[in-house]
Amino acid sequence: MSDQPNLQSRTERDSMGEREIPADAYYGIQTLRAMENFPISGIKPLPTYVDACVLIKKATAIANAELGCIPQDIGDAIVRAADEILEGSLRDQFVVDVYQAGAGTSHHMNVNEVLANRALELLGDKKGNYQRVSPNDAVNYGQSTNDVIPTAIRIGSLLALQRHLYPAMADAIAICDRKASEFHDVVKSGRTHMQDAVPVRLGESFRAWAQILTEHVIRVEAAAKELTILGIGGSATGTGLNTHPQYRDRVVNVLSGLIRIPLRPALHLMAAMQSMGPFVNMSGALRNLAQDCVKISHDLRLMDSGPNTGLKEIQLPPVQPGSSIMPGKYNPVMAEMTSMVCFQVMGYDSAIALAAQAGQLELNVMMPLIAYNLIHSIEILGNTIQALSDRCLPDITAKRDRCEAYAESSLALVTALNPHIGYLDAAAVAKESLETGKSLRQIVLDRGLMNEEELSRVLDLQKMSARPGTI
Repeated sequence: MSDQPNLQSRTERDSMGEREIPADAYYGIQTLRAMENFPISGIKPLPTYVDACVLIKKATAIANAELGCIPQDIGDAIVRAADEILEGSLRDQFVVDVYQAGAGTSHHMNVNEVLANRALELLGDKKGNYQRVSPNDAVNYGQSTNDVIPTAIRIGSLLALQRHLYPAMADAIAICDRKASEFHDVVKSGRTHMQDAVPVRLGESFRAWAQILTEHVIRVEAAAKELTILGIGGSATGTGLNTHPQYRDRVVNVLSGLIRIPLRPALHLMAAMQSMGPFVNMSGALRNLAQDCVKISHDLRLMDSGPNTGLKEIQLPPVQPGSSIMPGKYNPVMAEMTSMVCFQVMGYDSAIALAAQAGQLELNVMMPLIAYNLIHSIEILGNTIQALSDRCLPDITAKRDRCEAYAESSLALVTALNPHIGYLDAAAVAKESLETGKSLRQIVLDRGLMNEEELSRVLDLQKMSARPGTI
């Protein structure tokens, strides 16, 4: 038997024994055990979630080194390792399935091990020499999965909002406002109960969507404020065991500077660690936004339906062929995709609600599910709205003749006649029009209910469809 060292692996030891770790791996023995235990989905942690965890580790290393809790050179090496990861290095080393050990201990240790091993290299040492830089005693000093993971969900969600959702919402609102101005003079038939209703402006439909999205931004921002209150420093159960008295405030201040978002410590650390309420609240705001995005996407599809047998009041930009068998067909794919993503967000919201109520005593062990579902919801919803803004909304055109024809032929125009000829006569006019196909105008004139000048003034589509105060 050879006495030569195995160059393909290194030996690591934990409380359960020894295991061989690939020599080039930056993760360690606890990560290896998690990989073996949880071959569930193949879904790895979201990059934004990794960013959040690494930012927390950077902030804690800075604070603990400043407070003398870990040696300065060790703290500096952890910070350098964290910066490399934040710049894109070692991303393939975060390997634990999102469906994993309760509370997120497996992912947490994955992060601790990668940072420890890279810090060791930066110090000129070998990976696995945890006597010098320990994943638990140095990288994780004064921390627990139980306060790090809920903090990471908060930071990850805030980062996702800044990177994905807020910019997309701003673009969509701006485009809807522009289309509102472009289509200001386009009158179309309104519809309620999927039946004819009094006329509306196409531009006002877009302006309404802009207002709806604006109000959703306000709701999401309100929910996000709760995410800026951090329970970091609570350690295992919220008592702050094994932390420096100044650690909590120091970490929050450093972390606030790193992400450029004002943060503050929770008034009661145990409460911040136990309750998933802020995540349920944010998820609810996302679900609310998603349901209105479904409504908008369905309206776009209805108004674009056709081209010959549907409404076809607008033309959505064709972005790809729509059929493998029907030549010349295109489909409203951007709107269809929007609905699918929104349905997924709604499903994630249900899972988050179930997971949030499943905590016991001092810990909610379902946090990995909440972390993935919440951050992923923010990202895919933001990416979807951005794609809709980039690939669909700006290039929508109005089928003006079609819109005007529907508006002119709507039986609901009779509503404007009520004050002038009375409800019963107006109903009789509508009935005759439906039975004979004659226009409302012709029937009113034939019956001598109004003269042509009065009728033209009352049935002025531009005035009828104007928003109050605009004419």
